[in-house]
Amino acid sequence: MMHVAIALGLSLATAHVVQRVLEYRRAAANVGDFPVVRRLMHPSARDLVVRRPPSVIFERPDDQRETAYEKAGWDAFPLISFYPTMIVTVSVADPAAIKEITTHRARFPKPLEMYGPIKIFGTNVVTTEGSEWRKHRKIAAPAFSEKNYRMVWGETARIMRDLLESEWQHAPEIKVDAIDLTIPLTLYIIASAGFGHRISWAEEKNVPAGHTMTFKESIHIVSTRVFHKLITPRWMLGWTASLRRLRDAFDNFDKYMFEMIEVRRSRETKEERADLFTNLLQATELETVSKLTDRELAGNIFIFLLAGHETTAHTLCFCLAYLALYPHVQDRVYEEVKLVLPSADSLLEYEDMGRLPYTMACLFETLRLIPPVLRIPKVSGEDQSLVISNVAGEKRTMPLPKGTRISIDTAALHRNPRFWSEPNEFKPERFLGDWPRDAFVPFSQGPRSCIGRRFAETEVTVILAMLLSQYRVAVTNEPQFAHETFEQRKARVFENRPGLTTTPVRVPLTFTRRY
Repeated sequence: MMHVAIALGLSLATAHVVQRVLEYRRAAANVGDFPVVRRLMHPSARDLVVRRPPSVIFERPDDQRETAYEKAGWDAFPLISFYPTMIVTVSVADPAAIKEITTHRARFPKPLEMYGPIKIFGTNVVTTEGSEWRKHRKIAAPAFSEKNYRMVWGETARIMRDLLESEWQHAPEIKVDAIDLTIPLTLYIIASAGFGHRISWAEEKNVPAGHTMTFKESIHIVSTRVFHKLITPRWMLGWTASLRRLRDAFDNFDKYMFEMIEVRRSRETKEERADLFTNLLQATELETVSKLTDRELAGNIFIFLLAGHETTAHTLCFCLAYLALYPHVQDRVYEEVKLVLPSADSLLEYEDMGRLPYTMACLFETLRLIPPVLRIPKVSGEDQSLVISNVAGEKRTMPLPKGTRISIDTAALHRNPRFWSEPNEFKPERFLGDWPRDAFVPFSQGPRSCIGRRFAETEVTVILAMLLSQYRVAVTNEPQFAHETFEQRKARVFENRPGLTTTPVRVPLTFTRRY
């Protein structure tokens, strides 16, 4: 009897293996028999094992993408995983194909189930598609205006002056983990230019009635611990003091947003304001057909906070690290800034932004090498195909059956040697002349590109210009790393971990006053 059971078990196992082999062959044939990368477990299943929300945006930044493309021989390849089901995901690092995907959003919609976790405060311009997305976009886009960018410039300059004069007090030397500098910097900027709520480096002590923490405290926790909130079930948030504080921060922030909506809506005399919150509220009140609900307003403001704070803070942190590692680059930034700010008493004006091309090139080069989002997920909305190229310039058509998962591989695209010379080197000057714009998508592209791009470019330009005008930056010398090579130091400084965006682990920097 035992032998029969064993034989039956082996038969079933063999049948299962054969079935999977046949499924694999069909899956490979469906995408044109391109060279396939095989993986036992799909990333979404792996995410469930490590208790992460099921989204490709949480994939580790150190995946061996370049090797995969080299093995495939083309600027796209199908990745086929076997568990929990046979899943085909086409990774694309071909600029022309990516442009087609991002231009035709109806043919290549977002897989909205992957964006469910960031609907914490309500649906928004990022988590919607079709007519609902058009409603959000129509109202959200005007919030980002020339008037708002001027406000971003002015508020960033004000916050930087407060940092240099009040917080640092023009100290001859400052040692800091860069993320401990960039997190509060970008938080204060988004609080002011995003919410019209000025907060400063000084501690905010007054807690308004009906709240258990200040606006500054709640917005800080919401923006820095959103990842923890996403992976923690609501019923667990009362287990520890830390989790209760996390729950209270989100509850307080939600209440603050609705209070601000009510206050600004009920004022008899409307103030002249340029912050995103006010602009968004005014835009929806002027809309006659499809207004946003208060919950949708809150959802969009949260997305502005998330993108305007964490994303910018991490990119700025990495940018400062590059400048510290490449002193000749920061010297060139300093020389450029000196032409705009001839004396220490000179003030940066919004009109000066166009006179700082190399400073902005440093931001672009950082975004190229370390894009905030490594993969942009799409899905094939119909049976269709894409034309894919290889290093020899040959072209081949890849079929995409309806439902095929597509991953715009930002990280691989930005280091594709067909479009970027010395792709792994930090060379900001590549952005000063003609450069391959279709091979640079840190903000995505097409109709669904990031509407906050100019906001981020503006604040980072001001921060870098004002900071480097007064301080030199270097990687902090620590005894335990005294004998490391340049490449070892570079790897240590740019160590990162998974998060909503590519997240630095530790970037110890020393700022030395220039005069």
